[in-house]
Amino acid sequence: MLDIQNISKTFNPGTVNEKKALSGLSLHLEPGDFVTIVGSNGAGKSTLFNAIAGAFYVDEGSIRLSGEDITFKPEYRRSREMGRLFQDPMRGTAPHMTIGENLALAYLRTAKNQHAYFSRITKKDLAFFRDQLAKLDMGLEDRMKQPVGLLSGGQRQALTLLMSTMVPPKLLLLDEHTAALDPATAEKVLNITRDVVAEHHITTLMVTHNMHQALELGNRTLMMDNGNIILDVQGEQRNHMTVNDLLEQFRVGAGKNLDNDRILLS
Repeated sequence: MLDIQNISKTFNPGTVNEKKALSGLSLHLEPGDFVTIVGSNGAGKSTLFNAIAGAFYVDEGSIRLSGEDITFKPEYRRSREMGRLFQDPMRGTAPHMTIGENLALAYLRTAKNQHAYFSRITKKDLAFFRDQLAKLDMGLEDRMKQPVGLLSGGQRQALTLLMSTMVPPKLLLLDEHTAALDPATAEKVLNITRDVVAEHHITTLMVTHNMHQALELGNRTLMMDNGNIILDVQGEQRNHMTVNDLLEQFRVGAGKNLDNDRILLS
């Protein structure tokens, strides 16, 4: 489903602010893989997501999605095949537009027709939106004409998740999408995520700061450091791992202890 070969990215090359954010990173995902990613600040997790989503072009290497080379494909065209959630709940929606209008935008985003206008949204589509909102169990199906800006952070994040997956993408990128939410709301959004991914069999990459989530969710766990993947565990090896095992594997792979308090205290 996703094949990344030896990608590298350096920001501000040749200056005092030069930063090698990705260094010869390779990764292969099978269809339906649900992969969690952990690593300290500056490890390259969000940079990897930006490279996949097309926020910038990599300096070296290639990225293929479903066999298609997307290395130099524009971000707006990749967005038709990818869904993405950010840590900030405010980034995934248009606050001054209604819930229904936000869903319509997401629905039309995947349309291949270059003349995809709001006028194409039918009563049948609106009924579909309402049914999808009802699955969130947040009462949003009765508030479709209200501006999204009136929703709580958790409601907006759940809505963004729905917008990203109601037309199932080839790849879903979750960049610490529950980190800014209170524990109860984060758990609810995480459960919705688990259900949606399983229902549609969506290939998923999820960055998390929670080591327990990293081992409990999905079928595979990656650890990143210094712009590369230093640990890739799955199957029986992952099933029997504890958080302490994961920390020890990080120490062996990175040659240092994981010193991120946010991760360790989670």
